[in-house]
Amino acid sequence: MNGLSDVRLTLHSQELAAGQKDNARNLLRNAPSGLSRWELFWHRLHTRKALLGLTPEQLKDVGLTREQAREEGLKPFWRI
Repeated sequence: MNGLSDVRLTLHSQELAAGQKDNARNLLRNAPSGLSRWELFWHRLHTRKALLGLTPEQLKDVGLTREQAREEGLKPFWRI
């Protein structure tokens, strides 16, 4: 392999790693499409409160730690 290919592979792997982090964040932010602003706020409020009530097994199933769930669950509904 020449040096240019090595650089492309390194950059590509970094892009993939960054994309995986973004996808994990987006999973927490996804809401049903077509919601009005107030419906979106209501959805966020209820789903964030539900996160606070999940058991350790349920959190493991969705791939979150207790700390991550608490951080997301305590956010105000108007924050993404």
